[in-house]
Amino acid sequence: MASFAPIRAVERAIDVLGALNRCPVCTLDMLHRKTGIPKPTLIRLLETLQGKGLVTRAAQYGAYSLTCGVRQLSCGYHGAPRLVEAAMQPMDDLTRKLKWPIALAVPDHDAVVIRYSTIPASPLSLLHSSINMRLSLVSRALGRAYLAFCTAQECRALLDILALSDEPEDAFAGQPRTVQAMLRQIRQQGYALRQPGVRPVSNTLAVPVFEGRRVVASIGLTWIASVLSQEQAVQKFLPPMQEMARCIKERLGGL
Repeated sequence: MASFAPIRAVERAIDVLGALNRCPVCTLDMLHRKTGIPKPTLIRLLETLQGKGLVTRAAQYGAYSLTCGVRQLSCGYHGAPRLVEAAMQPMDDLTRKLKWPIALAVPDHDAVVIRYSTIPASPLSLLHSSINMRLSLVSRALGRAYLAFCTAQECRALLDILALSDEPEDAFAGQPRTVQAMLRQIRQQGYALRQPGVRPVSNTLAVPVFEGRRVVASIGLTWIASVLSQEQAVQKFLPPMQEMARCIKERLGGL
């Protein structure tokens, strides 16, 4: 048994770091719900962690995320927090320029999960938030962009998993020849679009994000379908999206 009572401030600081690790971008409200820590205390903790270089404040209203400074605490700093740190500024900059929201998604078992979004900075978003939204690997642009560029072995394993899925949007995985043709086309053209008929009010253009030669995520820009056709959107958005993906790759290499 411990010979003294735990230091509550340390416990709370660890709780905050743990919450930020599980959800790489958190508002003050989200952290309050996840940790139960009063908001005034949270603000003091976050500002202290900022001062130590472990936490940064995102451009969004009251949103916080980890920095690469957490590597001094553990060699386990990798994955989504590192990707978010590399992608945050390029994504914010492009949304300020183009106005449309952009999302970063990473693989999670049988889907991709959105870990960062510029929705709060976009005046044209149809959603209030998309953080932690799970998207199909075969029907959504962000999922398709990842699936098309992962290794052949990983792709086969993911399709085997999807074959057992009872999610309606994964039913397309039951058509292996059609899926393979779709993936070949995505690899040839360098981008993915959402499957026709899935949420037709909007569409998403997504491209892969690489670290070295390995795909680690996908980024997608969503626009309102009645404003631009697919052809217009590809012509207008593909070059800056591909440039942003290259920028994120370089930033990953620098972390």
